[in-house]
Amino acid sequence: MELDAEAFEALVVEELDQLPDDMVDGLENVVFVVEDRPEDGSLDLLGLYDGFALTERDRYGFGEMPDRIILYRESLLAICEDEGELRDEIHVTLVHEIAHFYGIDDDRLHELGWA
Repeated sequence: MELDAEAFEALVVEELDQLPDDMVDGLENVVFVVEDRPEDGSLDLLGLYDGFALTERDRYGFGEMPDRIILYRESLLAICEDEGELRDEIHVTLVHEIAHFYGIDDDRLHELGWA
């Protein structure tokens, strides 16, 4: 599937807007970023939470660099055949990475059906 960066980012914003308020209201000092690929150049990783989960924060406050939730455009496009499938994968990836912000690990996400 092909989709330029601008159109992809628009889909990400639409999917973010579809998430429940109680999931996104607690996101503090977090930015959402779209990158083409992970640093290693592979297409294996769909998204990444880059930061410290709420459960791991000791002293966190003013002046901290924001945590980042990164979605990898080319990785997501590579596994999708149409826009509906892409939207679903973006949604699942957002939920997965936001869960990491809240301290939910991959094992628990798998139990919940989000991994």
